[in-house]
Amino acid sequence: MSRPSATPGADLARELATTLRGDVRFGAAERTVYSHDASNYRHLPLGVVKPADLDDVRTALALCRRYRVPVVPRGAGTSIGGQAVGPGAVVLDFRRHLGAVLDVDPQRRTARVEPGVVLDDLQRAARPYGLRFGPDPSTHSRCTLGGMIGNDACGSHSLAWGRTADNVESLDLLLADGTELTVGGPLEPAERAALRELPGRAGALHRELQDFTDRNLATIRRGMPDLPRRTSGYPLDALLPERGHQLARALTGTEGTCALLLGATVRLVPEPAARVLVVAGYPDETAAADAVPALLPLRPLTAEGMAADLIAALLAAGPRPPALDRLPDGACWLFLETGGDTAAEALDAARGLADAVRRERSATVAVVTDPGEQRQLWAVREAGAGIVTRLPAGAGDAGAGSGGGPAAGLAGAGGPAGAGGAEAWPGWEDSAVPPERLGDYLRDLRALLRRHSLRGVPYGHFGEGCIHLRIDFPLAEPQGVLVFREFMEQAADLAVSYGGSLSGEHGDGQARAELLPRMYPPDIIDLFAGFKRIWDPENLLNPGALVDPRPLDADLRQAGPVRELPLALPYEQDGGSLARAVRRCVGVAACVDTATGVMCPSYMATGEERHSTRGRARLLAEMLRGEAVPDGWRSPEVREALDLCLGCKGCASDCPVHVDMATYRTEFLYQHYRRRPRPVAHYSMGWLPLWLRAVALAPAAANLIARSPAAGPLKRLGGIDPRRVVPVFPPETFTRWFRRRAAGPAPADARPVLLWPDTFSDHLQPSVLRSAVEVLEHLGFDVRLPSGPVCCGLTWYSTGQLGTARRVVRRSLRALADAGLPPDTPVVGLDPSCTATLREDVPRLLGAAARPLAERTRTFAEFLDEYAPGAPLPRLSADAVTQTHCHQHAVLGTAADRRVEARIGLQNRVLDSGCCGLAGSFGFEQGHFEVSEAIAERVLLPEVRAASPDTVILADGFSCRTQISQLAEGRRALHLAELIARALREQRT
Repeated sequence: MSRPSATPGADLARELATTLRGDVRFGAAERTVYSHDASNYRHLPLGVVKPADLDDVRTALALCRRYRVPVVPRGAGTSIGGQAVGPGAVVLDFRRHLGAVLDVDPQRRTARVEPGVVLDDLQRAARPYGLRFGPDPSTHSRCTLGGMIGNDACGSHSLAWGRTADNVESLDLLLADGTELTVGGPLEPAERAALRELPGRAGALHRELQDFTDRNLATIRRGMPDLPRRTSGYPLDALLPERGHQLARALTGTEGTCALLLGATVRLVPEPAARVLVVAGYPDETAAADAVPALLPLRPLTAEGMAADLIAALLAAGPRPPALDRLPDGACWLFLETGGDTAAEALDAARGLADAVRRERSATVAVVTDPGEQRQLWAVREAGAGIVTRLPAGAGDAGAGSGGGPAAGLAGAGGPAGAGGAEAWPGWEDSAVPPERLGDYLRDLRALLRRHSLRGVPYGHFGEGCIHLRIDFPLAEPQGVLVFREFMEQAADLAVSYGGSLSGEHGDGQARAELLPRMYPPDIIDLFAGFKRIWDPENLLNPGALVDPRPLDADLRQAGPVRELPLALPYEQDGGSLARAVRRCVGVAACVDTATGVMCPSYMATGEERHSTRGRARLLAEMLRGEAVPDGWRSPEVREALDLCLGCKGCASDCPVHVDMATYRTEFLYQHYRRRPRPVAHYSMGWLPLWLRAVALAPAAANLIARSPAAGPLKRLGGIDPRRVVPVFPPETFTRWFRRRAAGPAPADARPVLLWPDTFSDHLQPSVLRSAVEVLEHLGFDVRLPSGPVCCGLTWYSTGQLGTARRVVRRSLRALADAGLPPDTPVVGLDPSCTATLREDVPRLLGAAARPLAERTRTFAEFLDEYAPGAPLPRLSADAVTQTHCHQHAVLGTAADRRVEARIGLQNRVLDSGCCGLAGSFGFEQGHFEVSEAIAERVLLPEVRAASPDTVILADGFSCRTQISQLAEGRRALHLAELIARALREQRT
């Protein structure tokens, strides 16, 4: 081996960058966002490599070996034990370019996959053949097969289809010394003998492994507990002759410590044609656990437990899912799923389970056949890992047998950390015991929590004795780390006393590897080290993860330094602390799901971790820590990452713990540019309401200039991308039209309604506001306007110009007050971004003074639904597709829109398109056009282009309508008010 350089980081980075086709990132931003996974731990890597192909993987590993730099393979980074981070290592991120399903063989029921393939992508590839991959962890929309193999992931359906180890046929491996081989199993004696005779390193490896096993048969047989959910330590019992010396199974769950995965062949199982969900309710989680053994002989596909505390956490975080009404009485529920080739077969099995549940007098039961309700209920369970990172008030405070109260669950003694919103952390996340002993184990675990004054919310795979539990460890307090260690050691002893495993599906990592000697005798621990040395004698692959582990209470990200930087916004939900706000992100990575939803549009376009909500939260946390990102509010790394944040607010609603990156971005921009020159777009687009008022004095001249050769230089001067078209300025603003029109007197009994003439509708698309007036007056309302110009201040707020935003909004509040209307007069906003700002952001700026306005502000659809529920609306026969504005999705909701559309008979399809990509000024600014276009091309533009000419395109957002008109080849979108007004006119004719 050649002698390494004295500066391995710089030299290695240089060689990697000049040799690989993929991305090589050794900068502070990339090292920061890859320094965390979903665990409690923080390890800055030396750098990050995103290999373009398998040759890149081979070359990167060879170079790292030459420089004696460790390598950590990584999938989605959702590991809870800390397996996906390593100090001073090169992280290999397999997601970007090595995420393909190479082949599906329906006859053999197998699939060939690359290591970075996302589980849901494999499921989509297998679905046309009536097949699926059995294991289904709750992170299925983003977790990778490589990560699942590394941790031996399980999921809800392991009762029926087993763990990942049960579903792996063969693994293609790259060893640290460059050797490549494929392992599988089970093997016949003759096959084992043949492997010993292979030439070179492969043959030597097989000889070492077989001799290792033969020397230690009795120790392995005696020392490895037989549990359905044992994923702690190395699965050495897979090497036993009676188990066929299954090398693929022995390598599954080794957490990237033995070999790099180049590919895998996995087994598929038939997908049930029909499913029914039986929900059984019990007085508490121990009663539910006690009931499980009697139900398992009926062979349900799942037996998942979920306590009332999880529901309380869900309700504290957001609106109530309607499917919760299907939960029967109780304080803990079992989700018992049945399947069949027909709906009748699945229902018959479900009825058998329901009858068995009813034999327990304290139990209640509901049978859910509707697939939509089933999906909503499962979504609650799948969101558990994120939801319970913030404990609602009272969570875990009830005792055993507490009945059906909403706070039933694991008990604790409360204390300062027990206030509502207390932060809860992994650590003792994943223990598993024999299912028949689960109830007693939970009782003792509850008692242990009480002794340490800790709380937590239990849920998990009751059918296999596996419990997920996040606990409010006081890790940021001086003595909190001692509490953490003491509890972890005693919890490990408790699980082992029940014949259990420290980990039931997430692996050990740094969180539990140090505790393995409490589960296994010393000779087994020695065998783990010997097994690792056979595969990786130089200890280059994820060192410290299982063998010679790092201490469980070292490197805790919560225990690091925090700088108290000045703040301009209140952060009421986080105790006024931005540090606590960004700690909401625990890395469950819903933001890197690129298949659906609003969050996170910039990540969907770029695929860069630092452009995800999770990556940005990590950078902000490091900025507050002050080590890897030392420049505080002046940080260029944070500025760059936030530059592509669209402020869509999708994370505030779609993130399980409601990380609100749009608000954090506003705070950063305010602090970063305070008393400093700003980007020119902050002056052109940020002050657009003022410029539009000036343009309204001479709109014809402005239109002439906008379409003249001078337009290009003016765009460049204003920081606007030259490919963007300046909208046409109407000859008359809405407010001018409204004040000069000859409207008749309103009926004496007409209820007044205040219409908010937002800047963009007023100055650029007055037809929207005029249509709203037409509809509201048709329904008998007395439409009024504020006494003078108003603005919600969004353009200033979103660019961090908070001082100006406050002045603008205060002036607007005075204009509302001067209108002389009763204080309960509803305010109707037409643009969702403006309406959402009035409801959510303005109270942040002005506090109590703005709350009355927020409380009486409604969208157009909300007003019709609430104040004119029985009023006759015109019926129309039309098909429509709807682009929902991000702020409406995140802040306002769309239920009222759907009800109004049903009233007018509209056949509407709401697009799952996420953000349109324009996002106010974002898509106009220089440097953003490509990302803006890529976001729109993901779903929105193809759907709009494919719609028939007769299909109505509905988009209440000005930004959405503008993006469609500029990028969708002449298609025009309508506001709901325009559609209804048009129908009224047609009705009159």
